[in-house]
Amino acid sequence: MDRVRFITHREQQILLVDFTDCTPEEVADVADQAPETVTREPLGSVLLLADFSRSQFTREAFEHVKITAALHRPHLKRSAWVLTENLPKALQDSVRSFSAREIPIFATREEALDYLVS
Repeated sequence: MDRVRFITHREQQILLVDFTDCTPEEVADVADQAPETVTREPLGSVLLLADFSRSQFTREAFEHVKITAALHRPHLKRSAWVLTENLPKALQDSVRSFSAREIPIFATREEALDYLVS
């Protein structure tokens, strides 16, 4: 399964970065794959959904997510995360401060998709 791919929701293109059910090593790998796709898109154009449902994290793996979030910033129009209470707030806050982005968090993928296209 391709974990970094475009999907369509309400006739809008959204880049899904799918971390669901990932081990820490897979989280790092998926995070490292995402910039290649995002940075090919025009500045300020990407609607991005990162779904971390049921993923496992280590600080080391999440460093990859932090770096990726910062690299994406110029290309994003809007972004959202799906979390199932599996990511400590301290790690969430570290991404926000490092990437200088406010990232809304949702309990379900459907809620996040609706937010992105609103």
